[in-house]
Amino acid sequence: MTHASALPVRRGLVHLSIAAVAWGTGGAAGAVLHRTGDLSPVAVSFWRFACGAAFLLAAARVGRRPAGRPSWRTTAVIGPAMAVCQAAYFAAIAESGVAVATMVTMGANPVLVAVGGRIFLREPLSRTRLACVGLAVAGLAMLAGGAGRFTPAGVGYALLSAAGYSTVTLFARSAGDGRGRALWGFAAGAVCLLPLAAAHGLLPAPGDAGAAVLLLVYLGAVPTALAYGLFFAGLRTVSGTTAAVIALLEPLVAAAIGVFLLREHLAPAQLAGGITLLAAVACLARSEMNADG
Repeated sequence: MTHASALPVRRGLVHLSIAAVAWGTGGAAGAVLHRTGDLSPVAVSFWRFACGAAFLLAAARVGRRPAGRPSWRTTAVIGPAMAVCQAAYFAAIAESGVAVATMVTMGANPVLVAVGGRIFLREPLSRTRLACVGLAVAGLAMLAGGAGRFTPAGVGYALLSAAGYSTVTLFARSAGDGRGRALWGFAAGAVCLLPLAAAHGLLPAPGDAGAAVLLLVYLGAVPTALAYGLFFAGLRTVSGTTAAVIALLEPLVAAAIGVFLLREHLAPAQLAGGITLLAAVACLARSEMNADG
């Protein structure tokens, strides 16, 4: 009986972990697009959402399973919140650098989700979950390596990005089809980003158009359509706090890509931070399984 009830939670944890790993590859793809395709961060975000919506729509038609349409209220909140999360994160990078933007945004996410889940969704907030959130944030801080510069504008943008992410997470906890929430959320987010993206230039540089298109296809398919679809599906069985902590695997995967593919080096403190982060994720996953069982 315990195994039967734990199965959906185990599947949800796997979905969330795969989503976090896929997100970890998105940063590298976006950075290459910005560098070689001469696309602004806002334009990359627009194409990411537009391509993600197109892939989910095509998948629904091929599978002859139309994605359920969430309520207009949910779409009106999730779409703009996704756009704010992306745009504010890139603005934080411009103001304070990648390390500070990532640390503040990703570190604030589980805290905001935990508090919001307790207030609005009545999710239990045990001592174990609080301890794991603190451990995860500490690991993220060590992984960031203390690089970058803290500025009021950069920290403000990063917190705004975290607020957008936490809003998406909390609203996605409502019942409904995960693919439907992702599809309509991407469509609404793309509409919100279109004016800003058009102002900065929507099309890649002519000389690198082929490579840019391939990268946009990957960005829309894997770190967007696949990742968010799995993330929303996982939220149906796993608490928002646990999902937010598992999402912290994203910068860990990005760091691993830097080490193994880009020949970057991690300091001992950063390596310890990664191990601490993994320990927090494992602890929360076990707590989630025990609570369900």
